[in-house]
Amino acid sequence: MKFSITTKVVTSVVTGLALATTLTACNRGGDAASGQQQVTLSLSTLSNPFFVDVRDGAQDAADELGLTLDVVDAQDDSATQADQVANAITGGSAGVIINAVDSDAAGAAVAPALSDDLPVIGVDRAVNGADITSLVSSDNVAGGKQAADALAAAIGEKGKVIVLQGVAGTSASRDRGQGFAEGIAAYPDIEVVATQTANFDRAEGLDVATNLLQSNPDVVGIFAENDEMALGAVQALGDRAGSDVFVVGFDGTDDGLAAVEAGTLAATIAQQPTELGKQAVQLMKQVLDGEQVAKDTPVPVQTVTEDNVTDFLQ
Repeated sequence: MKFSITTKVVTSVVTGLALATTLTACNRGGDAASGQQQVTLSLSTLSNPFFVDVRDGAQDAADELGLTLDVVDAQDDSATQADQVANAITGGSAGVIINAVDSDAAGAAVAPALSDDLPVIGVDRAVNGADITSLVSSDNVAGGKQAADALAAAIGEKGKVIVLQGVAGTSASRDRGQGFAEGIAAYPDIEVVATQTANFDRAEGLDVATNLLQSNPDVVGIFAENDEMALGAVQALGDRAGSDVFVVGFDGTDDGLAAVEAGTLAATIAQQPTELGKQAVQLMKQVLDGEQVAKDTPVPVQTVTEDNVTDFLQ
């Protein structure tokens, strides 16, 4: 009798374990509590308002489409981002949306996900060395050229300018810089006298701009590859911003638009960060539903000056 009871217990335990394993396998990418599919959004940083907007757009789309969105912040560290992507894979995410800290490092980070047949969608920044499912991004090269035209117009198409670069290794910095260099080359009387990274950060933008302005006191223009650095440069200039030195940023953040309206920022190249996040999640939902999606999904950018800034203010 004891043997019979033990046999039944063991059989029940084994059956239970087998059932649990089956449920886990079948429920990959699902939120057990809600029954919704889970998607991981790995952002390079949430200390930058631009990426907060990307997150908000993504969350709105996820809520609308019935997806559970797990947002993680890499804090501008590619090793941290790689760990977060690995955790997403083992944690049962149905797909990964990645805003790369470093475009090259991100390729290796998402390789295991792709090997596991999980869809990977890049947002805002490319993922190099990996055949990801799709990339949702602005045309940063075109935007860089637009920034060159805006700065040239502000300074009367002549004079010395400096450039504040973003995070080295990011496609956004590379492409914006390329576009600006190509665009400014059309103005022979404009000379780029200094180029230095400020890592897309406002405080670093302030420090770098302060130093470059001290060594180049006759500068009349500054191009910053994002609004945060541009606002740091505006702070470094003080009363000179918008009067004898003109600054052009990139992103179209709320603070950037407010500075354009105030006249301290000559222009910003407005991306649509909320739309970037929204479209990335929408594409992921299509993929999870078995639909084919385009490899590249461009989101338009626009030059914002004092003439049209009211059209962009919320």
